[in-house]
Amino acid sequence: MSELSDNLEKLDGYLARFRETGIKNRIAGEDRGGAKGVFQSISPVDRSAICDVAHGAADDIDAAARAASEAFPAWRDMPALERKKILIDVAEAIEARAEEIALCECWDTGQTLRFMSKAALRGAENFRFFAEKVVQARDGQHLRSPTLMNVTTRVPIGPVGVITPWNTPFMLSTWKIAPALAAGCTVVHKPAEDSPLSARLLVEIAEEAGLPKGVLNTVNGFGPDAGKALCEHPLIKAIAFVGESRTGSMIVKQGADTHKRNHLELGGKNPVIVFEDADLDRALDAVIFMIYSINGERCTSSSRLLVQDTIREEFEAKLVERVNNIKVGHPLDPATEIGPLVTEDHYNKVTSYFDIAREDGATVAAGGVKAGDEGYFVRPTLFTNANNDMRIAREEIFGPVLTSIPFSTEEEALKIANDTQYGLTGYVWTNDLTRALRFTDRLEAGMIWVNSENVRHLPTPFGGVKASGIGRDGGDWSFEFYMEQKNIGFATGAHKIMRLGA
Repeated sequence: MSELSDNLEKLDGYLARFRETGIKNRIAGEDRGGAKGVFQSISPVDRSAICDVAHGAADDIDAAARAASEAFPAWRDMPALERKKILIDVAEAIEARAEEIALCECWDTGQTLRFMSKAALRGAENFRFFAEKVVQARDGQHLRSPTLMNVTTRVPIGPVGVITPWNTPFMLSTWKIAPALAAGCTVVHKPAEDSPLSARLLVEIAEEAGLPKGVLNTVNGFGPDAGKALCEHPLIKAIAFVGESRTGSMIVKQGADTHKRNHLELGGKNPVIVFEDADLDRALDAVIFMIYSINGERCTSSSRLLVQDTIREEFEAKLVERVNNIKVGHPLDPATEIGPLVTEDHYNKVTSYFDIAREDGATVAAGGVKAGDEGYFVRPTLFTNANNDMRIAREEIFGPVLTSIPFSTEEEALKIANDTQYGLTGYVWTNDLTRALRFTDRLEAGMIWVNSENVRHLPTPFGGVKASGIGRDGGDWSFEFYMEQKNIGFATGAHKIMRLGA
């Protein structure tokens, strides 16, 4: 039996219960249907129905918010070491079901097994990392003034809403939910409607590992009903969101009346700048990896290649050869490098840029075509002879599509790189240290890697500038979002107090 056949057989076993019962909302430790009935989850691999999913709306969000509010005091006041143990138990339980999570997520999203096989392990790492920080999360400072000893502390903000996307849903869900729970908050999670399977697995795993009922609640649904209700609900104190910049703007507006705190991880049109003095073989590997891995469906992908004109022809020729050799295929085949795009709507959006590129005068140097007859497959695509004014250079395509733009000088490269509404990440390839220091200092991005692809280090801040987001995740920055800072001033003596009306 081939590895693909073996994986399909295992997947069939994992999906059997979902086909029978569907995916329910999970509120206060109980399965509940959706106020608006059900919708179907469709696999992008062959367009088949996976299962029915509870279609949640405002009533379901209200029930989940109330459950989170009721569970909050006990979870907040639980001794830190007890909460730490539960979160570590969740991490271990995730690792034990890593294969199930990976196979279900591949079928649900179209992501390939070579990447999703590590998604569960990264999710477990998120829980373990923040569990280890539970004890010091509330630690503060002593700030002495002439008359007072000021003591700062942090307290959990309360029930929070977490809205996650469809591209790597399990990992991104744990990236938001783990620090919220570690801080002492309770959570209402609205996963993307296009990838509900792994969110259901997460809440099951967490409760089986000992997370108290109501601490994590999951409501499936769509943005205009369930998402909007979550952002507007008065019991929800903050919203952590990953997704499109346009949706992020709506979330801020919807939460304004209840003074919601927002953390928004939004879109990007990230540049990778390759100078002539770079290690070009390593740069080529990194350029290819950062746009064509994860099907190109990630916010940190380097979708604009800025390549110095003295090396452009040679670099693009090697790029074309490599891109044409990328294996597109079934996501459960370990040899596959790119799987299908997540939905028909997204597939139509990505493929529409093939004609847009030609109309704007760019060259389709590789790909630019659909692939296969069943699912939402496209060939990895490279546009050349482009400039930064073209739509393919300005709009977030969010697929395996790279636009190559030449530059001649460092100043021109910086101008092109910053000429975008986005500012999430940037990648710089040069062996000139002083140039790297100059360039990164002026590059408008929240995260920059020099001579590297995107390598995440959990203690570091993650987030963007401009239309790419508000706030930072990672390390102590996550606790800054999920907790309120409090200051208490203790008088150190009988200092003079102004007397009025004496």
